[in-house]
This record gives sequence, structure tokens and C-alpha cells, in this order.
Amino acid sequence: MTNAELQRLVERLSQESFGRPFRHRATFNARLRTTGGRYRLRDHNLEINPRMLTEHDQATLVGVIKHELCHYHLHLAGQSGQHRTKAFQTLLAQVGGLRYAPAPPRRPARPRQWQVYVCSRCRQRYYRLRRVDVTKLVCGRCHGRLQRQGTVLAVTRPHEI
Repeated sequence: MTNAELQRLVERLSQESFGRPFRHRATFNARLRTTGGRYRLRDHNLEINPRMLTEHDQATLVGVIKHELCHYHLHLAGQSGQHRTKAFQTLLAQVGGLRYAPAPPRRPARPRQWQVYVCSRCRQRYYRLRRVDVTKLVCGRCHGRLQRQGTVLAVTRPHEI
């Protein structure tokens, strides 16, 4: 879906659900990460997260657009468009908009490169994500010198090599 198609969809939903025209711009904004959409108070434009369409269905996109249109129409009518107001909640229920955008799917954790250090005296192992200066740091157990042993790929802190 392009920005022009999104604009037409928002204009149609505004007229059908609210009975009022949408006279500003609606665009996709890929920088939105944790929200489904945004109503901008300064210029009255709507920004929609494109992942609402790619990772979810058309109904989710319509629900997010109706949510943002509730902010839009209440603000232009001179009322508060905040989520906690009764006017917003009743208008959202009337038009069937989504209260919350669905959570984005969890991405699998990728393995990290852990630096492995070993004490030369007591053989205690230390795992660090960043390299440390072995001339300045010593073992916390026996104060022996540390030696860099290598790297290990693991999602969490490795306990065994």
C-alpha cells in the first residue's frame, strides 16, 4: 500500500465512521517502533506504522487509523483528544477503533560475541562483552593476573566453553 492509497483509505474511513472529512495528510512512517500510529497536533497530519499492515492484517490497520482519527476529530472540535478522557473513549467505542496497537512480534535474540578471560592463578573464568585491559584489571577472587582466552558466541552469558 502506498501513501496515496493510505490517504484515500483514511479519507474514506473518516467520512464513513465520523461523518466528517479528513482534510490533512496521512503517511506511513517507518521510524515508528512501539506505536501503531501518531496524530501530530501541530500540523494535524497522521502517521501510521507500516508494520501494522505488513505484520498484521487489514482490520488492524483500520483499527489503528480509526484510533488516530478519534484524536484528530476531537482536537479539531476543540475537545481534549487524550486517551483518558470520556469523550475519547466513547468515540473510540462508537467507531470500533483499537484501544492499543498489537505488540510487535518478538525477534529471536541473536548470539553475542563474549570475551573470555581466565585468571592465571586460580583459573577463574570471566565473560565480558567488551574487551578489558588485562594490565589494569586483576582477578576478583585471588588478585591474580588475567589472560584473554578467546571469544565465545552465545545468546546469554556462557557458563561452559
